[in-house]
Amino acid sequence: MRHSLPIAPQFYVTAPQSCPYLGGQIERKLFTALQGENAQTLNDTLSKQGFRRSQNVLYRPSCAKCQACLSARIDISKFMPSKSQRRCKKRNQHLIRRATSPWATEEQYELFRRYLDSRHATGGMADMDVYEFAAMIEETPIKSRVFEYTDPTDNTLVAVCLTDVLDDGLSLVYSFFQPERCHDSLGTYIILDQIDVARETDLPHIYLGYWVKGSDKMGYKARYSGLEIYYDQAWHPMSDPDKFKHDTQLASSEPIAEQVGRIRLPGSNPVG
Repeated sequence: MRHSLPIAPQFYVTAPQSCPYLGGQIERKLFTALQGENAQTLNDTLSKQGFRRSQNVLYRPSCAKCQACLSARIDISKFMPSKSQRRCKKRNQHLIRRATSPWATEEQYELFRRYLDSRHATGGMADMDVYEFAAMIEETPIKSRVFEYTDPTDNTLVAVCLTDVLDDGLSLVYSFFQPERCHDSLGTYIILDQIDVARETDLPHIYLGYWVKGSDKMGYKARYSGLEIYYDQAWHPMSDPDKFKHDTQLASSEPIAEQVGRIRLPGSNPVG
């Protein structure tokens, strides 16, 4: 008997676990498989609704009693670098950018391990081995690119960014860099350079993942002008992150069935 994938994606919920961003909170995710010939279209559509890709899965937070994780993107037409961001760009302007297909290398993994051991030694990825790293980079059913940043003075790899190419922007999946070069603000430089890449390719947005007010790990995204956050089924400009207060930010979520029912799938009404 011949079997085929279901036309509409099936959605599932992960088991509750401790939140890595806010102490005392419990994390839960809504997710679906990203596969088949419509994977690119599904990723484009759900990314506009706050979903993120991890290998062949699309997910977004669906915590029972908290809605603090809000998808964030930069509207490039409204982005203006701050003084410190301009200094960062100038400080790293000698780096050479190279875009490749999503293929993992030993040099990348060595840099990745140094980065994790220095910055996230107790995080969820701390035990990732070379095979899991290769899967993170290479297992993508959509158009993805690896951006390598090299210092020409000694030809060393200083930073890497795994990026998905969407129909309306670039989605920064994961980035890492030489931890000993903290004074160079390489994490900031990667985002600034990806903004340049998006401009060069006429893409209007940079997707940054989730912004979490009150989280040291995720709060940095509010430093970029032109930031938009997704809630109440729409994207909203972020004017002042210090004054931001969303009525449902720390409140019970809708039942899962209602959340799934609100998701717009490819072929339905367009998502802004």
